Amino acid sequence: MSNLPQSPQPTDMPSLSPNATPSDTSSSYVRLAMRNMVRKRGTSIKHFVVTTVGLLGFLISISYLTR
Repeated sequence: MSNLPQSPQPTDMPSLSPNATPSDTSSSYVRLAMRNMVRKRGTSIKHFVVTTVGLLGFLISISYLTR
């Protein structure tokens, strides 16, 4: 068996109750986001590479046009 985390349980879901503090809710969302990023490793890496190449292409093209 692998060491990948299991799907989030109802207790892991962020609380949307009106008396929840913003730090409690945001930390839960951050924890879930990090868990999803680890689970979908290939997708995260692909999106990072596409974003990096796109940004570099944009910056190089702008610098070429404004020289």
